[in-house]
Amino acid sequence: MLLKNIVVAAAALSVLAACATPTLSGTAHTMAATEAEEAQILKILDDQEAAWNRGDIDGYMQYYWQSPDLRFASGGTVVRGWQPTKDRYLARYANRALMGTLSTTGHDINLLGSGTDAIAHGAWALARDGDAPSGLYTLIMRKIDGEWKIVSDTTTSAD
Repeated sequence: MLLKNIVVAAAALSVLAACATPTLSGTAHTMAATEAEEAQILKILDDQEAAWNRGDIDGYMQYYWQSPDLRFASGGTVVRGWQPTKDRYLARYANRALMGTLSTTGHDINLLGSGTDAIAHGAWALARDGDAPSGLYTLIMRKIDGEWKIVSDTTTSAD
């Protein structure tokens, strides 16, 4: 009887261990997936900064959702749509001197829900002759057709 109880207990522990293993590996998988998604978003932010510093607004805009539903808020106004957002950038930063040199810091990426939406927070600063505007940004990003896109950008000025 004692041997039978030991065998049953051992079998029960084996079943419990088997059930626990997927949970642990699933958590590790989820953490790795989250880190990979965050790394993709950070790369986009780095690529945008590099495009800006080359004077390449087209390259900078490639990470925005090409939709009339894109939302861009800055300076107390809201612009809707990819083309109107690009037009705003082109009008406001008509030459390299106005664009200056962009640096972004304090990146804070948070995946939401199923991992196909994210919020990215950070700080921005422009170095230009005569001034150095700076501020904060909040980006809402969505994975669309396998690529992260900015669907809403709220940029504020500290100046």
